[in-house]
Amino acid sequence: MARMHTRRRGSSGSDKPAADEPPEWSDVDADKIEDRVVELAEQGYDPSQIGMKLRDEGVTGTPIPDVKLATGKKLTEILEENDAKSDLPEDLENLMERAIRLREHIQENQQDYQNKRALQNTESKVRRLVTYYRGNELEPDFTYSYEVAKDLLEE
Repeated sequence: MARMHTRRRGSSGSDKPAADEPPEWSDVDADKIEDRVVELAEQGYDPSQIGMKLRDEGVTGTPIPDVKLATGKKLTEILEENDAKSDLPEDLENLMERAIRLREHIQENQQDYQNKRALQNTESKVRRLVTYYRGNELEPDFTYSYEVAKDLLEE
């Protein structure tokens, strides 16, 4: 998504190492990992935050480098099985929060043209993601608007 709203090329980064089994030093049981994932989700952490906490802290002090290698399931699949999944996908929720903050900022600072453009770009990304998730994660007739986003995120 590097060229979506700019002419820049995008940042190159390292790829994940190709591994098909968890490392030997990470010997945590899959059931304990799933319990910890559900516990962190109930505390209000997003899936990406849960992954970072497991990577840094682990379950019993032993870090978990990759939940999918250790359990055989993606983190979102674990949350879905245990009914701890949020209503909105995390990326869409974060973009909606940003759009709400930008709109409230622009209502106070009407001459801020740079952030008006940022709001247009953010809402464009939100609409693109809504069409991607519509039908599976979202209602088939869901359409994005500021009021709808504000109502969804206040819940």
